[in-house]
Amino acid sequence: MARWQTATGSVADMEPSALRVKAADAGSVAVGDFSQAGSRQDQGELQQYDYDVETVERVYRKLDWRIIPPFWCLYFLCSAIRSNIGIAQTMNVSDRHDLMSVLHMTPKDTSTALALFYVSYVIFDLPSNLVMSRLNPRVWMARIVFATSLVGTCFAAVQSAWSLKLLRFLLGMVIAGMWPGMAYYLTLFYPPSRTGKRIGMYFTASQVSAAVVGLVSAGFQLMDGLGGLAGFRWMFLVYGLVGIVLSFALLWWLPDRPLAPGQVRHRSKWLSWLPHSPEALTGDDAIVHYQDLRRVYHPRPWTIRDLVEVLLDWRLWPLTLMYFGVVGVGIGTQLYGSVIIAAIQPTASAITVSLLFAPIWIIDLIAIIIVTPLSDRFHRLRAFFFSAAACIQIAGLLVTTFAIDGWARYSGLLMVGFGLGPTVPICMAWTSETFQRRHGEVGVAAATALVSGLGNLGSITTTYALYAGWPKDAMKGPHQFRKSNLVMVGILGLSIASALVMAVLLRMFGNPPSTKLDNDVLNEPEDGAARREAHQPSNLTLRGIMSDLFTVSLISKRATHPSP
Repeated sequence: MARWQTATGSVADMEPSALRVKAADAGSVAVGDFSQAGSRQDQGELQQYDYDVETVERVYRKLDWRIIPPFWCLYFLCSAIRSNIGIAQTMNVSDRHDLMSVLHMTPKDTSTALALFYVSYVIFDLPSNLVMSRLNPRVWMARIVFATSLVGTCFAAVQSAWSLKLLRFLLGMVIAGMWPGMAYYLTLFYPPSRTGKRIGMYFTASQVSAAVVGLVSAGFQLMDGLGGLAGFRWMFLVYGLVGIVLSFALLWWLPDRPLAPGQVRHRSKWLSWLPHSPEALTGDDAIVHYQDLRRVYHPRPWTIRDLVEVLLDWRLWPLTLMYFGVVGVGIGTQLYGSVIIAAIQPTASAITVSLLFAPIWIIDLIAIIIVTPLSDRFHRLRAFFFSAAACIQIAGLLVTTFAIDGWARYSGLLMVGFGLGPTVPICMAWTSETFQRRHGEVGVAAATALVSGLGNLGSITTTYALYAGWPKDAMKGPHQFRKSNLVMVGILGLSIASALVMAVLLRMFGNPPSTKLDNDVLNEPEDGAARREAHQPSNLTLRGIMSDLFTVSLISKRATHPSP
């Protein structure tokens, strides 16, 4: 049901399908005339549409089914290609067919190769995301997946430490822009208050990927020697080839940016050979989405000056420091988790280590499913959710470091996994939410890339300077990796402090649109999503939490016991 309000103040309720009929009221605009709606809105003829909650929720559920599955698949494979070098360090180690033994690498070679990925990632993250904002987003995303998979396949042919380092640098260069690009892509279809949950949805692919890489590596270890290839080479080859196939499927699977009703999509000549991608929404659903998120249908062209304003915005730097700590711990756990498990369980076989690695990411996934929807509902309290999750990571690292029993230390890694889950999605959602309001489309593209890129300096720290990159700390014994774990506790403390600073400064100075954006917004009616966000609850109350839990249980009950 839609509520139509005109400049004359008249209000009428009607079904969305009724919007296809030109209303008798002189102040109304029919669907066929929506391409001219912008100019008429400037004259004050059309003020707003209000749709009931169920109608809006149905539209966003359709978008979820169209966007989240391809995002999940591409992030799953790219995460596997990026991180499977970690598990390759322990595959078939008893036969000396592990990565380090076959390539005759020292621990320093390994840490350098791991860090070089993030060096190129930091350099190319922002340019890649800015290019994506100018070009067709789905084509650019498919390009990233194709190039990542192609380089990932080449890992099967590495013969020396230098070739591994070169490929890791190239991998970081071609995959740059994927993670912030996905966050930017979401803002084309969802309001800021809905992005955290969606980022959490596809971010689970990274956790499942880490778990699957650990589990499936047991099978690849059994293939060791087949066709004259070591087990880790088979792993690199299979993941890369599957990713190449997916990159071509994405050209059809992912939708283009949405168009306002009445507009026609013009295709560039150089893209004419690509398969046509079905529109994300059509008919009444497209109209509802247009009214609910009008801001994304009229992107404002950005200039270098706009980009400089984003770079000078103080809000960028607390978010970057937040990301620095949690992503550093996350990547350190992902790449060295199997090595840490082997150290605290010295009698475990290589296959057992792989199997113990998987539950860390299953726990991580559970935390994402639980926390990210709550952080969206109470989006003004993102600092609280982020800091609480980071505190759980700190507790887990301390248990892993100082507990005596090996299984107790392993439980600390599970705690780290649970705390890791929601932190990155919350950080990216908070970045999109803040900079879309401040600077529009260029704000989201630049800020997410900078937070992701500069924040990954934490990954360089943990991969190059800690664990295998810290020879004295890597020496076998009861205190192995103790100092590395404590350094990670310290950078998590930095992340928590940055989140609190961000929350306090936003409370003091607010988050108003920039001057240019503010002048443009004054000439446009407020869309439905903006009105809802302005009235969302700002306090995390027991009543609100119980209401959410009751709704979830009711939906589950109906799904389990459908009405006759």
